[in-house]
Amino acid sequence: MKYNVTSAEASKLLKKIMDEKNIALNNERQSSTFNASLAEDIESVRPDYNYEETKKYLESCDEKIRILKHAINCFNTTTFVGNTGMTIDQVLVYIPQLTEMKNRLFEMQSRLPKQRVSVGGIGNNTVIDYLYTNYSVEQAQEDYTKVSDELRNVQTALDVVNTTVKMEFELPE
Repeated sequence: MKYNVTSAEASKLLKKIMDEKNIALNNERQSSTFNASLAEDIESVRPDYNYEETKKYLESCDEKIRILKHAINCFNTTTFVGNTGMTIDQVLVYIPQLTEMKNRLFEMQSRLPKQRVSVGGIGNNTVIDYLYTNYSVEQAQEDYTKVSDELRNVQTALDVVNTTVKMEFELPE
């Protein structure tokens, strides 16, 4: 069967096929063996299970999964995201990098230039320790804003591609 779908639709189809495979595997686990006592008629308690049919169905699911994942991978390595100059697979690496940078800059931009960290001493001799930033907090705030904006823009551009640009592939019936 031929498909002409967006990346988001292809991902949902992949999830559906994987769910169907997992259901079949679960059914196999439950019905490929069974318990019966010596006094029971084995045929009356035997669950419905066909080894060959199950094997063929699971192989069919695996083939569809391979084809679909390959189509998605090819799409991701050849489709550019907005005006980023990057393909989807590059953006999928870039987004976690931006997120990590944003989290690091959030801490840095949140610090005070001089902050009391401890008070200690013996008797009347009080010692106060301070933590000083060794960078410009204002620059960290500016960089945090830039990285946050970049992350939001890249994510939005990726969302647009995933919901509008189509890919083609064919799956066996």
